[in-house]
Amino acid sequence: MFETLHKAPADTIFALMAEYAADTNPAKIDLGVGVYKDEAGKTPIMSAVKKAEQRIAESATTKTYVGVAGNKAFSAAMIGLALGDAVDASRVRGIQAPGGTGALWVLLKLLQRAKPGGTVWISDPSWPNHKPMVEGVGLNAKFYPYFDASTGAVDFDAMMSVIDGLGANDIVLLHGCCHNPTGANLSPDQWDQVAASLSASGAFPLIDLAYQGFGDGLEEDTYGARAIVKAVPEALIATSCSKNFGLYRERVGCSIAVARDAAQADIVMSQMMNIARAAYSQPPDHGAEIVRIVLEDAELRAEWQAELEHMRTRMIANREALAEAIRQRSNRHDFDFVAEHRGMFSLLGLDKKDVDALKGSHSIYMLDDSRINIAGLGPREIETLAEALTQTV
Repeated sequence: MFETLHKAPADTIFALMAEYAADTNPAKIDLGVGVYKDEAGKTPIMSAVKKAEQRIAESATTKTYVGVAGNKAFSAAMIGLALGDAVDASRVRGIQAPGGTGALWVLLKLLQRAKPGGTVWISDPSWPNHKPMVEGVGLNAKFYPYFDASTGAVDFDAMMSVIDGLGANDIVLLHGCCHNPTGANLSPDQWDQVAASLSASGAFPLIDLAYQGFGDGLEEDTYGARAIVKAVPEALIATSCSKNFGLYRERVGCSIAVARDAAQADIVMSQMMNIARAAYSQPPDHGAEIVRIVLEDAELRAEWQAELEHMRTRMIANREALAEAIRQRSNRHDFDFVAEHRGMFSLLGLDKKDVDALKGSHSIYMLDDSRINIAGLGPREIETLAEALTQTV
């Protein structure tokens, strides 16, 4: 049986993690893996999360199944967090999924059922897993322009030259905030233009909202998703709690569908549950219950939001410090765009030879496309990276 198989290509991020682990240089820097790190270089458990876990441990009376849709109160809280009152609640349905990736997979399978062989337009560049996931469910992947490496900003005119030409048979995958890998994001005015274009053309929006709270703020980061759902009759949104709750290993996500009316929403809900049943039967509850407790308890929610805001502002401070450190050393403004980006990542626009040189000569690890995790930088790492970039580029 297995003689028909060939070894699958290694995932680039996990391969980089293995290289970093094998490096014996005590001054090595990991800018590859997408996890938040605090000032001590650790990925902490948020204090509100710990308190919610303690409540679960003290009050839980069963470990029985929660059902195919998962924790329904969690999904309701996540819908509120993402969409607020932007759309009539009777048109919205959501199911808990294993992580943001699982949430996105459920929605892609739903789209494949609704439009077999359809085309999903992905930003160029995008999260490396978007294309294989799209193709893995049987949909076609194409790309629209997004990033101008020469300016470090969104190439909005080029992007809209494609988006405006799409039609009702097209699906557009949009990063809700904190674009991965570039860190370059649409402005509110640009989001309004995208929403108007989708409304006029009938192209279908699929929004990947994995980093809410890491960009300009918890509410501000929903501007694009809310502008879209206000403008179009149907939309899908995948949300994640890996980043903003620090629940990476708990795999907590939510698949959200906005339909034309309540009757259609019920049909979509039944399809999402059918997809989930065939894939993983029922999602794990522990992480979802943590999120539910935090979002429903006013005191814990305020504590969580304060900690999330600290994480967000620390990443912005890292950006500004890195841009300034490079500027001081080079007397150039080539990397000032890093300070303007938002979220965990920035795309530095380096050639692979420069990326390899940084790894080989300085033990600085980043993906081959020069995406770096801003949250992976401490004060020492900022100075080391700035010095290495000035020497290498």
